[in-house]
Amino acid sequence: MPKLPLLKAKELAKTLEKLGFEFKRQKGSHMFFEHQDGRTTTVPNHPGENVDRGLLNKIIKHDLQITREEFLKKHK
Repeated sequence: MPKLPLLKAKELAKTLEKLGFEFKRQKGSHMFFEHQDGRTTTVPNHPGENVDRGLLNKIIKHDLQITREEFLKKHK
């Protein structure tokens, strides 16, 4: 299984939008996204920093409820 890429918050936001998630709001450094079917996720937006691979894996598995392979297909 390939390693997850190191992504900036903006890159992750673009991938989430490709997956059907809509940016709802931002509070401080956290961006909130929601899907029409009720799934939600929060992405920390710290300029100049990457989203940690552990957190990205948690977002993919628990929040998005998709496989890593599905995520990587949409990210490209």
